[in-house]
Amino acid sequence: MNLGMMGSDIDPEKTAFVSLPQNRRYTYGDIQSISDTVAAGLSRKYQVGDRIAVIGLNSADYIATVLGIMKAGMVAVPVNWKLPDAQIRDVLNDAGVKQVFSDDENGSAVPDDFSWEPLCGTERQGFLSVDMAGKEPALILYTSGSTGRPKGVVLSHESHVWTAQTRKKRTSLANDVTLIAAPLYHMQALTLAFLVLASGGTAVILPRFTTADYLKAIETYSCTYITAVPPMIEAVLRDPLVHDTDLSSVTTVRLGSAPAGDSLFGRIGKIMPQANIVTSYGTTESGPVTFTSHPEGKKTPPFSAGYPHPDVSVRLNDHGVLEIKSPALMNGYYNRPEIRPFTEDGYYITGDVFSLDEDGFYTFKGRADDMFVCGGENIYPGEVEKVLGTHPLVQNTCVVPVDDDIKGKKPVAYVVKKGNVTEEELKRFVLAHAAPYLHPRRVWFVDQLPVTDTNKINRKLLMADAAKRLSEENNA
Repeated sequence: MNLGMMGSDIDPEKTAFVSLPQNRRYTYGDIQSISDTVAAGLSRKYQVGDRIAVIGLNSADYIATVLGIMKAGMVAVPVNWKLPDAQIRDVLNDAGVKQVFSDDENGSAVPDDFSWEPLCGTERQGFLSVDMAGKEPALILYTSGSTGRPKGVVLSHESHVWTAQTRKKRTSLANDVTLIAAPLYHMQALTLAFLVLASGGTAVILPRFTTADYLKAIETYSCTYITAVPPMIEAVLRDPLVHDTDLSSVTTVRLGSAPAGDSLFGRIGKIMPQANIVTSYGTTESGPVTFTSHPEGKKTPPFSAGYPHPDVSVRLNDHGVLEIKSPALMNGYYNRPEIRPFTEDGYYITGDVFSLDEDGFYTFKGRADDMFVCGGENIYPGEVEKVLGTHPLVQNTCVVPVDDDIKGKKPVAYVVKKGNVTEEELKRFVLAHAAPYLHPRRVWFVDQLPVTDTNKINRKLLMADAAKRLSEENNA
């Protein structure tokens, strides 16, 4: 992996990244130099294929370090700095990490028996990248572990090159100022940084997401292309500063990593009427290139992820679960040979249930493992959430199952409201707009929904809370 294949004709003096809060500008030449230095230093101590971890807040140095590791033919392992120290140790041990790069803020989280260095050194030196353009491992991204202990997703050099170049053909960011605010240990942000480099564009990098910093960055740097998972945008729209911030520069709002409802689209449109709002679908295991616009120009239906990308093969199995095949697919899970989420003919089984309409558009229904049975009917929480989300006084919602002696499971809902609406009104609304078994048996109003360390709604926490609430009500 080298910057040559990611924008070889770019002026080395062009700004690649603006790293906040220092407001430090990094040119393409700087990124090349820093990554060369990292690669040269590693190659003197370790072997091709060794795993090297990176722990730190978002920064240009972080991205350059990841690139340097891959230039040396070694495998970068970005680690979630929000994890407890014991879990960080587990990830480092699982990956067999030889060395850790860390920023000052997270150095104390590195176990004493691991060698670590600061993210950015001072002495600059050149380096000729190791030729690693095939299926050799380049990166291990650990999943959040929402369905068990974290799994290391092994991604190849080929998968990253293909993803960056394929995205560039349809979504070049050469003339954009992109805002990167999601954590770089997550697929969404890291592949976005690679797309910026492949396009020869410029990105502003927030060390961590806060609504105030996000809004200030858009206004200060006239950002044109912003991305986020829906809970991040929800938080931005709730911040009173949104009404006093100049957001007129934004031309594209890209939502990914979690489903977005109609209510969210409408509220974004009111704040940024000039912006095109797009949704994306991808997984760590299969990358961000899956769906796109219809080849005949047909309008993408509400809530749909889109039409299959021409360079990606997709299909639904007998259970409606999406299966994907493309050059972006992972090699497998590190040290987990017992887990083989592939079909015999090489498709990745996503675990996400979709519907397919007559025009070829795919629409996400829910996770197969989130589905529950209520009185013999299969319920996907996303189906109920979509209906609730169309109510004009519902800002955000999450539906989870609770145990029921008669039905087995039944749906209950958490709602962030934006007006005076009652539990009974929302129950009647769902009954009027969906099958009766889908209506939530209880609706609890909350100020905000809890999120995981990757800013997705924390369903596990809400399921536990729902069980506790009902138990207390029954024992009252």
